[in-house]
Amino acid sequence: MPDLFDALATPSLQLDNRLVMAPLTRNRADEQGVPGDLAVEYYAQRATAGLIISEGTQPSAIGQGYPFTPGIHTPEQIAGWRRVADAVHARGGRIVVQLMHVGRIAHPDSKHGLESIAPSQLQAPGEIFTTDGMQPHATPRALDLAEIPAVISDYVHAARSAMEAGLDGVEVHAANGYLIHQFLAPGANHRTDLYGGSPANRARFGIEVTRAIIDAIGADKVGIRISPAHNIQGATEDDPADVQATYDALLEGIAPLGLSYLSILADPYAELTQRLRKNFGGVVIANDGFASVTTRESAQAILDDDKADAVAVGRLFIANPDLPARWAGDAELNEPNPATFYGGGAEGYTDYPALSA
Repeated sequence: MPDLFDALATPSLQLDNRLVMAPLTRNRADEQGVPGDLAVEYYAQRATAGLIISEGTQPSAIGQGYPFTPGIHTPEQIAGWRRVADAVHARGGRIVVQLMHVGRIAHPDSKHGLESIAPSQLQAPGEIFTTDGMQPHATPRALDLAEIPAVISDYVHAARSAMEAGLDGVEVHAANGYLIHQFLAPGANHRTDLYGGSPANRARFGIEVTRAIIDAIGADKVGIRISPAHNIQGATEDDPADVQATYDALLEGIAPLGLSYLSILADPYAELTQRLRKNFGGVVIANDGFASVTTRESAQAILDDDKADAVAVGRLFIANPDLPARWAGDAELNEPNPATFYGGGAEGYTDYPALSA
């Protein structure tokens, strides 16, 4: 079985190791969604990851959910991401941008008064952080059938913008209760048209988004992230048979296209996870650390047990910009500080020391 520090080839990239930096929302873009100097330094510091998957990045203004998250749909945002890509590449790294349209997980206070859209007019449970503190999620407007092609076009424009910025690809965010997951999940999708009802219909939007992006930039530049039965943010998937049918339909629609990778946020040892890995047939990234911190031992075990080809790590990459070197040398780790995860400046973002310090 491969070691965490063995190289891995995707259809378009040669990765130096199998440690993937997971997508991590940090809320440090400017008010216009432009990643700035701190983001350039932050990502460049972590260039020794086999692959960096960026924080969730909105493909359109209406797709923004949280304050100070980056976009990739305006010239200024593209220019900001070009600086990030150049800095990562200068240090020998690889980086893709995660395209995250949040759908109903939003509030107008955090996106210049814009409405929220979703598959159905169902308010998400709980509250969301806004520029005015915690507030209930806004009730979204259900997308009309005729509007869906325009939303897909927003994803395509963002993917083309990522290529213009010199990034190595894009990750389609179809997980964690955001827009594509809202279409997949019966708890958030009460539609009765072509995009709702049956598992195949609920999978249709995610398939169409992925195919449209592939048509625009090539399958080898496109990965996708899913979180089956994660049951987060009201995107509930409670029936195991329905979950399997839904994600079988999703992969049936995209697996033959030759995507760069599939990232699965779920127990790597679960029967469904391994079924989806087999159905995909390509590079699969495991992510088991949502509820607990992934350790070197647990990451290596996933590879030893042949449950994935690479492992995504989140919190430890926040605190350890040179995590591969630390794990390879059994060095002491910096402890992440949750108080600085979201928003702010350099503290807890770019000031974690590297081994060389």
